[in-house]
Amino acid sequence: MALYSLPLVLALVVLAQGASFGQDQRLRYDGYSVYKVKFETQAQRSILRKLAEDRENFRLWHEAKDELHLMISPGAFGEFDSEVQKTNVTAELFIRNVQELIDSEEAANLKASRDGSFGWTKYNSLAEIYAWLDGILAAYPTITEGFIVGQSYEGRTIRGIKISYKSNNPGVLIESNIHAREWITSATATWLINEFLTSTDELVRDLAENHDWYIVPVLNVDGFVYTHEKDRMWRKTRQPSEISSCIGADPNRNYDSHWMENEGASSNPCAEDYGGPKPFSEPEIQAMSEFVISIKDKINVLLAFHSYSQLLLSPYGHTKEEFPPNFDDMMEVAKAYGDAVESLPYGTVYRYGSAAGILYPASGATIDWAYNEQGVEISYTIEFRDTGRYGFILPPVHIIPNAEEALIGIAALLEKCKDLGYLGLKSAL
Repeated sequence: MALYSLPLVLALVVLAQGASFGQDQRLRYDGYSVYKVKFETQAQRSILRKLAEDRENFRLWHEAKDELHLMISPGAFGEFDSEVQKTNVTAELFIRNVQELIDSEEAANLKASRDGSFGWTKYNSLAEIYAWLDGILAAYPTITEGFIVGQSYEGRTIRGIKISYKSNNPGVLIESNIHAREWITSATATWLINEFLTSTDELVRDLAENHDWYIVPVLNVDGFVYTHEKDRMWRKTRQPSEISSCIGADPNRNYDSHWMENEGASSNPCAEDYGGPKPFSEPEIQAMSEFVISIKDKINVLLAFHSYSQLLLSPYGHTKEEFPPNFDDMMEVAKAYGDAVESLPYGTVYRYGSAAGILYPASGATIDWAYNEQGVEISYTIEFRDTGRYGFILPPVHIIPNAEEALIGIAALLEKCKDLGYLGLKSAL
């Protein structure tokens, strides 16, 4: 049976079907809602995922082993209701109007932008992030070093920063904003950079000075710019498909590690998790792979920042039937992260497990490729706040608390890695 906590359906039929463009040509999501749909069987899951292939009316926000979060256009509610009844799943409304969240986020950004400064009370654009990085590199020339990962499909430069206080440190690589709409990831990455360089806190100084940091604040630069200028909910890259009018691939399904195995990515170019026509088809992922290969002997830990769900995910993503040889160690490390975060006054709870085990098969992901192909034995996806109240449109007021949680969690994670022997020098730095 279907369980609803939603207003009368009549309130929806007066709304226009499909997203519309506002006066500034940004795509609007007036009347779009997000439902948590609980299922029990693979057949039910397949039917729900089939709905999500109609990208004009349905978009997959989140998937776990027993539930999906679906964004639904007002004009598609009838079809959604029919499928819910037919498949005998339960659906619960938890975001009534997506555009209201976007409008609130934009208002908060505009208010925080009045003084023209860079900061963490708002979400910054790519141009603002890069200008800030230039300032950081100029201010700390002996500690920081800029690097270029490569170029995007649309010709944008993918930039990163290395922070190193001394030689012979273990290396930590942070990949951020591979999915365009996950703005909290680049906000957290830039906040961490700032803390590593400016904080006088003893824990932060130890963390910053005894590890080498390679941080890519925005990997999917084309998609990120598109979310700021056109469509806040865009996820993928921006490279056109040769077989469809749909644009882009899921860059976190495009690495050459168990690519497209076990339905861990879609072959439909219109799907949010489209794996691309071939591994490394996306220039951004080809460039990132080449960069990682060039420094793999310096990297002990890889952290891929994502949102949302409050999860720490280890390999494997392509199967839940097998686990990495050091899986027990990885769970110890993940527990250290979760316990540290939960100890903060915010009380935020993180769950952890293998990506396929706790969520669903996801093949061709960063962490599997780094672990399987490049020998980075500690590789995690960190899914930041929240668990669905705001989803991808996390209000800017959450930026600093989320970043503080990431900082204390990463500190605990690396301390446990050290205890377990994973931070030994891999090569001369």
